[in-house]
Amino acid sequence: MSLNLKIKGNWNEMKGKLKEKYGELTDDDLAYAEGQEDQLLGKLQKKTGAAKEELSKFLFDKDGDVK
Repeated sequence: MSLNLKIKGNWNEMKGKLKEKYGELTDDDLAYAEGQEDQLLGKLQKKTGAAKEELSKFLFDKDGDVK
């Protein structure tokens, strides 16, 4: 099932913000290939224990932000 999601903004900037918020993430965890958004979301959810909705908002919503 594809979520048809698109990563917002600059991916390198997003990776930095994710590492800042979730210190346990590694570069391997944040490996991203276009079209693999749903796999990335699942991997991040499993690694961080964060809610799918929280990660989705941060990664894919224009108004999502790290708090």
